[in-house]
Amino acid sequence: MNKNKQPALALLPLATFLIIFLGTGFYLHYIKEVEFAFYQLPAPVAAFMGLIVGIIVLKGSLNEKVDIIVRGIGNSNIIIMCLVFLLAGAFAATADAMGGVESTVNLGVSIIPSSLLLPGIFVISSFIATAMGTSMGTIGAMAPIAIGIADKTGIGLAIAVGAVVGGAMFGDNLSMISDTTIAATRTQGADMKDKFRANFFIALPAALLTIILLTFFSDAGVITGEYPYQLIKVIPYFLVLVLALLGLNVFAVLTIGIFSAGIIGLISGDFGLLELTQTIYAGFTSMQEIFLLSFLTGGLVELTREYGGLDYLLTSISSRIRTKKGAELGIAGLVSLADIATANNTVAIVLSGPIAKDIAEKHGVEPKRSASIIDIFSCVWQGIIPYGAQILLAGSLANLSPFAIIPTLWYQFTLAFFAILAILIGFPRSSSTKQAPSL
Repeated sequence: MNKNKQPALALLPLATFLIIFLGTGFYLHYIKEVEFAFYQLPAPVAAFMGLIVGIIVLKGSLNEKVDIIVRGIGNSNIIIMCLVFLLAGAFAATADAMGGVESTVNLGVSIIPSSLLLPGIFVISSFIATAMGTSMGTIGAMAPIAIGIADKTGIGLAIAVGAVVGGAMFGDNLSMISDTTIAATRTQGADMKDKFRANFFIALPAALLTIILLTFFSDAGVITGEYPYQLIKVIPYFLVLVLALLGLNVFAVLTIGIFSAGIIGLISGDFGLLELTQTIYAGFTSMQEIFLLSFLTGGLVELTREYGGLDYLLTSISSRIRTKKGAELGIAGLVSLADIATANNTVAIVLSGPIAKDIAEKHGVEPKRSASIIDIFSCVWQGIIPYGAQILLAGSLANLSPFAIIPTLWYQFTLAFFAILAILIGFPRSSSTKQAPSL
């Protein structure tokens, strides 16, 4: 036990990380007008600067503080989370290399009824994001198609792009291999299938209402051009989704996904065995930033915790919370502020997760419920803020201002409404479930 408690000062490392990361983003965006301003400074570097500040200002020897940081980095949940990130990256890269993304997108586009273009775009984007576990990848794949459909049929460009972004955030929020799901379940100690079920009953009404609204605004048209697909190349995505829902261990699910995509790619001649190994490794390296950030924030959080910073912050927040409902609203507000500040939903979850878990335990909020709340609200804000990567990418592809897209993001607004309503009325009803290890 560290006897050198410095509760208020212990928050300085985390504050340094946020100030450097957020300050740089705002400066580049509003002063220098740099595109993707909030993604110019690598988040792990900002976290590293926070660690340096902590080492300098907090009491104790250098060896003691380094030991605390290493203990945080070596937390079993951090290690598990990072390993899952690596496998998810490898699966995404392998499935993409063998043509899975193209076939999945083209399959969806080929079956859209001409009278339901906008809801069709939303549904296909939702499925692709749920299967692939990435909102950015979904937007990159679907936005050009939606733009082409809007151009050829006369439907509004902004609303078509908004449907893509909404579907992407739906899938990102629910996907078993999304980094937000991985981070949310690991920080809260929840099983993925339990979190999915709790999350699904909130997200589904929002998705259905969005589909209804898009149907009323959908103009009939004709999708021209050829969209070839091979059903066999969609199999790995279905396989991962079904196995995850059945409750199979996430390591087994992703490993099976990697091997199934690899075998299909080898049989189809999309790559050779050596190329497959290189693709898997490329998938590992694609997760480098979030991998490093998880490590460094693990050390950052442990340093803050050891010196009493998290207890101080928790006491400050909890003093204003009187009920379980208040705790859930507090958790929602906490992760919302974190996402608005960092413009990265995974970073927001990693940062706010330990505090959210403490609040949840103190006020009797189940792990699956707190995991669902932090994932939902991080995705809501990440899919709305004009300086977030998702809106910036969609805007750049469509040559639209982010502020032209924001009013069309109906899914995010309806999800926020149903999530708040679910908290206020206590829906869905909770039941005891087995807890997983947590941070």
